[in-house]
Amino acid sequence: MSKDILDVCCGGRMFWFDKQNPNTLFVDRREVEPVSVGKDRNARMFSCKPDKVMDFRKLDLPDNSFSLVVFDPPHFLRAGDNSYMVQKYGKLNPLTWRDDLRKGFSECFRVLKPNGTLIFKWNEYQIPLKQVLALTPVDPLFGHPSGVKQQTHWVCFMKGAI
Repeated sequence: MSKDILDVCCGGRMFWFDKQNPNTLFVDRREVEPVSVGKDRNARMFSCKPDKVMDFRKLDLPDNSFSLVVFDPPHFLRAGDNSYMVQKYGKLNPLTWRDDLRKGFSECFRVLKPNGTLIFKWNEYQIPLKQVLALTPVDPLFGHPSGVKQQTHWVCFMKGAI
């Protein structure tokens, strides 16, 4: 069976209700065996087991392949390399983050079928959503802030017909 959904930064699949969804290709640029991250009593288990290891900036996938793409890239610029948050979510390069996210959006739209949907998740703790949305040529349809401080945003895009 061919997969119709792509998660390009699956990490630990935290927001998935079905973490083994059979219609989804789970991709990440890293593979992490189950490890305890954090300090002593605050240590938590984390693993990242993508179906395929590949970088969201250069997906080894055909054009127009997926009806739904989920893009939840790393959103930290400044954090300790061994911190729980970086181990769990990754970290952007402070010098190249704009170009990296621009390439990520481009790749997501490239593999998305015409009239397909892109769901983008972003936490603006360090980078405002407005700066990130300026990196994509496609205007979002709608979005919604969530979380206690309303810093996590879910944004929906639709790829135009070719």
